[in-house]
Amino acid sequence: MAEVKVLGHWASAFSVNVEIALKLKGVEYEFILEDLPNKSPLLLKSNPVHKKIPVLLHNGNPLPESLSLVIIEYIDETFPGTPILPKHPYEKAMARFWAKFIDDKFFSGAKKALFIRGEEEEKGKEEVCEALKILDSELKNKKFFGGEMIGLADLAASFIALWMGVFEEVIGVDLGVTQEKFPHLCCWKQDFLNCDVIKETLPPRDKLFAFHNKRYNPEATSTATQ
Repeated sequence: MAEVKVLGHWASAFSVNVEIALKLKGVEYEFILEDLPNKSPLLLKSNPVHKKIPVLLHNGNPLPESLSLVIIEYIDETFPGTPILPKHPYEKAMARFWAKFIDDKFFSGAKKALFIRGEEEEKGKEEVCEALKILDSELKNKKFFGGEMIGLADLAASFIALWMGVFEEVIGVDLGVTQEKFPHLCCWKQDFLNCDVIKETLPPRDKLFAFHNKRYNPEATSTATQ
């Protein structure tokens, strides 16, 4: 069997997405946990450009990509099993379109809303709201972005399903994602989180919260433990 390794971190949505893709395809792999403040020589050698996780190592060949979508497409094209992208060219193009929309439009606004204060934060909230409205509309009468099966765009949106709520709580920012405002997106979130492979791979929410709370609120965390 081909040797497959993932350089990643359990608290990274992009790293977890690579693991989900491998599990969807039934590929056995070794997970190598990176210490992000002290990156390993293997990571720096495998991803000398971005120096980030995740990195897929397949038969010793590194495939680095900071947002994981290139790696996911490689996994889908390389290994047999459950398809992640549709076979039909138009449907495949649309899956890529929505995945790119999430990366470009949603994450651009989310970074401002969650990690920048002041005027940029408010702009970010507006951008997130607009992006989520469009995604909610796209999910009308759909279980997942591609229909009945989890695909590329769903993995791109995994941050919305779990990490976004954690960061809202850690940072103290409310992005206003409610059932009333985004009914189709909220239904998608529940369906996504209830899939066996997703439940098996995503980190527990409380563990994820504790990790990022310590990272972004070190003084509060230190005081609470005294």
